[in-house]
Order: sequence, then structure tokens, then C-alpha cells
Amino acid sequence: QVQLVESGGGMVQAGGSLRLSCTASGNIKSIKDMGWYRQAPDNKRELVARIFGDGNTNYADSVKGRFTISRDSAKNQLYLGMDILNPEDTAVYYCNARGPYIRPDGSPGPLLNYWGEGTQVTVSS
Repeated sequence: QVQLVESGGGMVQAGGSLRLSCTASGNIKSIKDMGWYRQAPDNKRELVARIFGDGNTNYADSVKGRFTISRDSAKNQLYLGMDILNPEDTAVYYCNARGPYIRPDGSPGPLLNYWGEGTQVTVSS
């Protein structure tokens, strides 16, 4: 099991910046990659950015050039730097981690998704 706790959300004016953090605990070694998702009212949860074990990243088109995902494995932390925020970025942001279920014999099982409880980001115009 992996536990994820987000922090850093808040309210900011359009054009401003925020930095989200996610602290992971539990079976950290099972994590293969991590990401940030967001969900606005009446919308589906969508991928914002993901970082893989080799350091490669991908971003939603809507945040490219404005958001930066990074990971500090030594501190078990994931970050999302958000610049040039606009009201369309308003949402609850969730930290996500993916990794295989580890069977009792140590062999990898199905891929699992772990989620934090989310942190609210509100951008005013």
C-alpha cells in the first residue's frame, strides 16, 4: 500500500503561481511512476502531468509550458510547479502513484493506482 498526501493548494489571481507537493509513504519501492490529475466541478478527472521512473515526463496540452512536474525520490515527494495560472486551472488537484501489486511470493501482480485526497486550487480572474 502507498499513502499520498497533497499540500500547497490555495487561491491565487490569474497570472500567478502555485507549487503543489505530494508526500508518499508506505511501500514506496513499488511505485513505478507518479502524476498529477485534476477535476473541476461537473468535469471528469483529467491527467495534468506524469513523471516516469526514468525521468521522462508528459503533460496535458493545456498546461504545457506553464506547469512543471518534478520528483525528489530521496524525500519521497512529488511536486507540481504551476505558473501563469488562469481561471480554467481551477480544480481539485490529486496526486497519483502507480505500481504493481506485490504478491506474497514477491512477484508483480496487477498495476495499482493510488490517490491522495486532493487539494483545491482556485484561480480568480
